Amino acid sequence: MGAGDVIAQQLVERRGLREHQGPRTLKMMAIGFCFVGPVVGSWYKILDRLIPGSSKVVAVKKMVLDQGAFAPCFLGCFLAITGATNGLSVEENWSKIQQDYTDALMTNYCIWPPVQIANFYFVPLKHRLAVVQCVAIVWNCYLSWKANRL
Repeated sequence: MGAGDVIAQQLVERRGLREHQGPRTLKMMAIGFCFVGPVVGSWYKILDRLIPGSSKVVAVKKMVLDQGAFAPCFLGCFLAITGATNGLSVEENWSKIQQDYTDALMTNYCIWPPVQIANFYFVPLKHRLAVVQCVAIVWNCYLSWKANRL
């Protein structure tokens, strides 16, 4: 999350080092450490118990459940948490979520289904979160830019 935020601020927003918002990067790191990592890691364990196995059909089923049920809820929670940590009021946060949610979810669907099918088919459970976080550097850059655009 921290690396994604640094990339967002430096390459996407072109802030430069003088204008880099260190507290924002720290907030994104904290969200990654306290929310994203534990929730996604736990989800993969639950998903493996719900749909055991590693065949191609199982990988597709896991991806459908992951992207159909987990991703929409997770993304909404993520946007709400970032809005709250950015000091938005409940009304402002709700408005920002309504503004950003659909676009973020559609972007999610462009990136994650093929990644997750490969992840669920080829990667052992204990390494899935690490694989996802490698791809997520780009995703986290997008999320940081989206969530912190006020």
